[in-house]
Amino acid sequence: MNLARRRFWHLAAGATASVAIRHVAWAQAYPSRPITIIEPFAVGGPLDTIGRIIAERMQVSLGQPVIIENVPGASGTLGIGRVVRATPDGYTISHGSTPTHVFNGAIFKLPFDVENDFQPISPIASGPLLIVAKKAVAANDLKEFIAWLKAEPGKAAQATGGVAATSHIAGMFFQQISGTRFTLVPYRGAGPAMQDLIAGHVDMMIDPAANTLPQVRPGRIKAFAVTAKRRLAAAPDIPTVDEAGLPGFYVENWQGFFARRPAKGRDRKVVAVHQSGGN
Repeated sequence: MNLARRRFWHLAAGATASVAIRHVAWAQAYPSRPITIIEPFAVGGPLDTIGRIIAERMQVSLGQPVIIENVPGASGTLGIGRVVRATPDGYTISHGSTPTHVFNGAIFKLPFDVENDFQPISPIASGPLLIVAKKAVAANDLKEFIAWLKAEPGKAAQATGGVAATSHIAGMFFQQISGTRFTLVPYRGAGPAMQDLIAGHVDMMIDPAANTLPQVRPGRIKAFAVTAKRRLAAAPDIPTVDEAGLPGFYVENWQGFFARRPAKGRDRKVVAVHQSGGN
């Protein structure tokens, strides 16, 4: 998310404006009224948290209110469907991610086309996940944790942000590569899933660092590894999966803004405008 900040907000605003340009020229400047960002998962998850931070800065750059509307459920498809039904004028946009715009399209039969019904506006961020467990788990590192899972097959439960969420796919991949077996418990978002992990109602999560690291630092949960080839700069003490004993378990989650694509024949490519600006 570290484009020069002001340049990023101008880019996002300009890209949204270009999506809204339709078959007639606008008679007024964009935006002239509030913009709604649909968050397809529950309040408190990594997508929602980053979306709210961005919305605050967008309000300053655009001079209009930017409203966050959480529409969780059905692995993010309810929120994304809300954007598909919106007028393609740039005033209702979605905050999407790998699950909503990749996994869901591959797994579910959807009433919309994730590839053709949306116009990408701008990437926002991407990053690896952390393998974490509740504080009461006796294991002190990933090898011990895997040994515990193997000793109690099917007993442990992993919380996920929903069916087809990145955490869900990561859990399936983890079982395959580690030779373990446990229950995947889908929630309506990573926020409520994390609450149950902290409370000890589930045993583990494999979720983006934006959601897990704030709970690892004060010791509310344990972190065993980061799902990348390199350690996180923000948490250099957490080993990579290669170092921790699960080589090749690389999982990354990306996110970005999308708008409803105008009807075929009137489609316009998103172009970057207002790219000038300092830091």
